[in-house]
Amino acid sequence: MNFDNPNFLESKKSPEAKSCTELLLEFERRKKEAIEAGKEIKPGVELKFLGLGSQKVDVITPPFSVDGEIVMSAGVKDKKIDAYNGTTPFEIGGKKVIAQRVEPRGDEFASRVYFFEQDELTWKKINDAPVFLMQDPFIATVDGETIIGGVEVSPILPGSESKEDYTCRTIFYKGKSLDTLKKFTVGPENMKDIRIIELKNGHIGVFTRPQGGINGLGQIAYIELDSLTDLIPENILKAKVIKNLFIPTEWGGANQLHLLPDGTIGVIGHIACFDEEFNKIYYAISFIFDPKNHMALPLKIIATRDNFPESEPKKPSLRKVIFPAGIDGKGNFYAGLGDAGAGRVPIDVDNLF
Repeated sequence: MNFDNPNFLESKKSPEAKSCTELLLEFERRKKEAIEAGKEIKPGVELKFLGLGSQKVDVITPPFSVDGEIVMSAGVKDKKIDAYNGTTPFEIGGKKVIAQRVEPRGDEFASRVYFFEQDELTWKKINDAPVFLMQDPFIATVDGETIIGGVEVSPILPGSESKEDYTCRTIFYKGKSLDTLKKFTVGPENMKDIRIIELKNGHIGVFTRPQGGINGLGQIAYIELDSLTDLIPENILKAKVIKNLFIPTEWGGANQLHLLPDGTIGVIGHIACFDEEFNKIYYAISFIFDPKNHMALPLKIIATRDNFPESEPKKPSLRKVIFPAGIDGKGNFYAGLGDAGAGRVPIDVDNLF
């Protein structure tokens, strides 16, 4: 099935949504066929980050540093610091860097985004780089400037550690170097997974994630804006849901966008569900979206937690969670693992979209 198929376009109807179980069976079938054809399936590796415990931050919200240890919101010292849910490596101001969400174990509301540069097999924190008070960073390029976004979490009830007592929004920075990054806009209250891409016509494609009501646990929506100036909450909320991506009991979001030669958009994202014991499962997915017809070709899983080495998750219920960053120019797929680590695995880019 493709967008050039007259029957597909005449129907004005996207393919029916498939469940995580159905998509996983297709993924396993494709993997088996590749192995039978003699193709090597390379394993993933865990990323290592240096310098996590020595950072002293400018305290606006918890945590704060005492003798190099992190004191969490509840006043408990914890030496375990996690780096996860980051970006793919990217160049800015002549440096090749990666951004990661960093926080003390057990206090996700104390998140910071740090920048790292590669040091042989590890990534070393850039001590003079800015530190952002946000979670889950992502990147884009518009008008020759680097866009860095993330999720800002703010307490409704100071001192509380309950998610119900916090609100969040996506914030956006832009600049041509780490030192010149400035915040220029924000998204609607309580909306994560907003991603942007510069289109061939100079406009900005925006993918959003509306939740609640008819949108259930989270859908993917799209709107096209004239410029970054129009990237404001009122316009973002006007995005139209892309139909038939997820069944009602599952959800997902966009993570990385690629402009394809024919003007369609290749989307790398995630689909999520619960298992029988109510543990979260996140899979990495890809699909092609046609902005002209506001239609998507069928989703496919491109990676699971099993593609990476075993590592300790933040908690057992998150063991099967994989949060995509996207692919780099060398065909490596990057992802957060179990809300506690990060990994990289080679991927078949020829069959990605």
